[in-house]
Amino acid sequence: MKYITTVDNHEFTIELNPNNQILVNGEPYTLDFEQMADSGVYSLLLNNHSVQAMVEERDKVYEVQIRGELYQVQVQDERAYRLAQARGSIADTHGEALVKSPMPGIILKVLVTDGQAVTKGDKVIILESMKMENELRAPRDGLVHHVSVAAGASVEKGQVLVTIGD
Repeated sequence: MKYITTVDNHEFTIELNPNNQILVNGEPYTLDFEQMADSGVYSLLLNNHSVQAMVEERDKVYEVQIRGELYQVQVQDERAYRLAQARGSIADTHGEALVKSPMPGIILKVLVTDGQAVTKGDKVIILESMKMENELRAPRDGLVHHVSVAAGASVEKGQVLVTIGD
C-alpha cells in the first residue's frame, strides 16, 4: 500500500514492500524497526544505519524527534490523500496552533516574541531534554499570539509554550 507523508511541507510517497524494504519516492531503503517497551521510542535500522526516534501522535499529526530535530509528520494512505486533495483540505492553515513541549525539559532559548510573524518551520523554542537540544518549530504561518515561557523555565510534556494564530 502507498502512503503520502508530509514532513515540514515536503511530500513523500512511501510504499511498503515485503522483506523489510520500503520505497520512498521510488528509491529503495532497507528498514527494520522496533518499538522500545510500550514507549514512543523506536529503534530503527535504515540501510544499516542505526537511528533512534521518539514518536508521538497529536491531532492526526505525528511529532517525530530524531537527533534533536523535531519534525511534524502527517501520514495518509493514498485513497484518503486523494479524497482530501479533491475536497481541498490537505493543509489547514487557519485557526490557532499550539507549540507544546514534546517532553519534560528546560527552555534554553525563546526565539520569538508576542506579535512576531512566523513562517511554518521557523524555530520558535530551543528545549533541552535528556542532555539534547531540541528545536521546536512553528507548525504554520501566522503571528505569535502568546509566548508562555521564558529561558530557564522548567516545562512538562504537553505544556503549551507558544500560541500562533492569524
